[in-house]
Amino acid sequence: MKTEEGLVAHGNLVDHLEGRRSEMVDLLHRLAELESPTTEPESQWPVMDLLARSLGDVGYRPRRFNGRKTGGQLLLRPPRGRRPGPYQVIVGHTDTVWPRGTLDTMPVELDEHVLRGPGVFDMKGGLVQMVFALRALAELGLEPSVTPVVFLNSDEELGSFESENRIHLLASRADRAYVLEPALGLEGRLKTTRRGTGQFELRVVGKSSHTGLAPGEGVSAIQEMGHIIHALHRLSDPERGIGVNVGQVQGGTRPNVVAAECSAVVDVRVRTIADGRWVEEQILSLEPVTPGTEVHIEGSVDRPPMEGTPRNRLLWGAARSAAALMGVEVEEGMSGGASDGNFTSLHTATLDGLGSVGDGAHAVHEFVDVRRMPERAALLALLLLVPPLPDPREVDGEPEAWDPFQVGGTR
Repeated sequence: MKTEEGLVAHGNLVDHLEGRRSEMVDLLHRLAELESPTTEPESQWPVMDLLARSLGDVGYRPRRFNGRKTGGQLLLRPPRGRRPGPYQVIVGHTDTVWPRGTLDTMPVELDEHVLRGPGVFDMKGGLVQMVFALRALAELGLEPSVTPVVFLNSDEELGSFESENRIHLLASRADRAYVLEPALGLEGRLKTTRRGTGQFELRVVGKSSHTGLAPGEGVSAIQEMGHIIHALHRLSDPERGIGVNVGQVQGGTRPNVVAAECSAVVDVRVRTIADGRWVEEQILSLEPVTPGTEVHIEGSVDRPPMEGTPRNRLLWGAARSAAALMGVEVEEGMSGGASDGNFTSLHTATLDGLGSVGDGAHAVHEFVDVRRMPERAALLALLLLVPPLPDPREVDGEPEAWDPFQVGGTR
């Protein structure tokens, strides 16, 4: 896209979407009132149906994938007859952490420019922005050269355990991926890196005995777990972004009985794939130091980090250029949590945090700043107009300096 074309697109998009703000708020209000906890599969279907209908009148065709233990997934594709070529995937989720009935004590309410309610920030606001970005492109006759497809799952809040394979498949063939998770902070930073996560379950087996009658016959599993906990926490390295936390411990039966068993659950956070492998190896190789005890360990670093790869930096550079066309500055940041962007980044250029600006994910004060919704939808729409990404090795200078909106474009 040339600069002149980008400026025309930016002006039309911003004005068009600003004029749709009340419609965006209305759709978000309706989505939030459709309570959709991950643990109730049937609660996902009304949300998916409403989103499918919202894009149906601009030709997007829905395909539903049924889940075994979840509400399944929804794929939305543009009209038939589009020329074949590369595609880009927009990734989001319809599930929330809030149980049914939350609306009784946490109703959806608009107070001037703040919309509160369960799931509005994480991530139904982002879903609304996606709908209106795609609608704006269609209504203004702006056709991306890279076909947009939308993939929504219903199990992200539980680790995408059913949808992960389909996310990998879609991302492995995509030119890029945009993730609709909420922005970082009230300034609306995009998420260009995320830490990877893992969970491990440890069980120590010892031998019980009465502490008064036969104290020497027992072997304390709790004592051994104490050694292990110290070893685990020594693996943490804040400077490298490695965090190991023993968050749950349970063991023993009575105060006067030497504990025969003790268990623990461990949370792991890493900044790089290499560190994830290292931490996993260290944990799985733990050996007991207390004679007569056994240690059983299960788990893995199962969600790799989203790193600042050269192709991810290309996409970040495109976002800065798109924001500049709109007359705004956009900043980047790292999220300590994980998303489906951790998966897509293994295969293709990924940019996360393109959802709503607000605060309170998973908290009772959850809210969205509705004044920012048109701007965020326009940013996504402009990013969807970016041409196929070049090979980072073919870009002069740092990959993040690549500007897809400069005169002459890229391809």
